[in-house]
Amino acid sequence: MTFFLGLLFGSIGTVYLIYGKRQSSPIHLVVGAILIVYPYLFSNALLVFLAGVILTAIPYAHHRGLI
Repeated sequence: MTFFLGLLFGSIGTVYLIYGKRQSSPIHLVVGAILIVYPYLFSNALLVFLAGVILTAIPYAHHRGLI
């Protein structure tokens, strides 16, 4: 289960990384890099899921002015 969650959030991180590079957006670059790396640090599927959802929401919240 952690493998599939890592694959999912790693893919989202890759998209954020490419988008951040093209738009020169440092928040997308940083969150994208973290999304790619963090699944290797956790072995609990719930932690991987929660961290992935929170990290995925950061650029959206920043864009909306919530952060």
